[in-house]
Amino acid sequence: MIKFRISHRTTYRYGKLVSLRPHRLMLRPRESRELRLLSMELSVKPHAFVTWAQDVAGNMVATATFQSMAERLIIDSVAELELDAVAWPVFDVAASAIFYPFRYSDDEWTDLGALAIPQHPDPTRRLREWVQAFVRSNPTDTLSLLKDINAGILAWVSYQGRDEEGTQSPVQTLERGWGSCRDLAVLFIEAVRTLGFGARIVSGYLHNPAQDIVGSDGAGTTHAWAEVYLSGAGWITFDPTNRSVGGVNLIPVAVGRDIRQVTPVAGSFVGMSDAFLGMSVEVPVVS
Repeated sequence: MIKFRISHRTTYRYGKLVSLRPHRLMLRPRESRELRLLSMELSVKPHAFVTWAQDVAGNMVATATFQSMAERLIIDSVAELELDAVAWPVFDVAASAIFYPFRYSDDEWTDLGALAIPQHPDPTRRLREWVQAFVRSNPTDTLSLLKDINAGILAWVSYQGRDEEGTQSPVQTLERGWGSCRDLAVLFIEAVRTLGFGARIVSGYLHNPAQDIVGSDGAGTTHAWAEVYLSGAGWITFDPTNRSVGGVNLIPVAVGRDIRQVTPVAGSFVGMSDAFLGMSVEVPVVS
């Protein structure tokens, strides 16, 4: 079991006074059998009225409402956690899903809903043909297929960090041959959805005390990865950025159908068009 403290500071800078609109904050880690949240503190400057609610996916969402104008917005989140995830997990996949193709139960299919439906256009079938090449036999081992896709992405696409907002479409990532962690996660999710799997995007933190994991500039950083649902095993973690399976180095904060639903901080302001100067994010981790 690892106990550590994650500090997440987001700073927005403006050249002139602006009126801040409500901001949605998804910063509280999701507790599970493997992750225990010991404490969590959230502070916002300038002063904001903060309310909490759960969204449709069970994420804890804070909404910060402001009454004063500002030239700087600072959002600080400090969480103390215990993580007890094994490095090489064994997944108890139901007999009905061991081999692909398989069929989800009627209840599972209904509940997965849009999580099992591709979200991005693929008019030339570029993505479909790419992922279909991983299906080497019919039937084939389900977990091996998913692991091959997860590991195979970096054979086609190189990791490249991006600070700017937005995410590439899966086809764009394949054609450009590079992408950030969120681009690789979206590519993986769309690829497995094309094959009929239920999958969702996850945002959170990458815990990297040895500073030897792709996608991290230090002991910790914000990160994005994927989860795929398999009968019996439930939601299984896949991180295509690091070709890893399981959540030994990952701290989930939010899950959703689309990457836009799990952004850590989202909001807007009213002011001059040239008022925005920039944004910075710091995520130090202390074990």
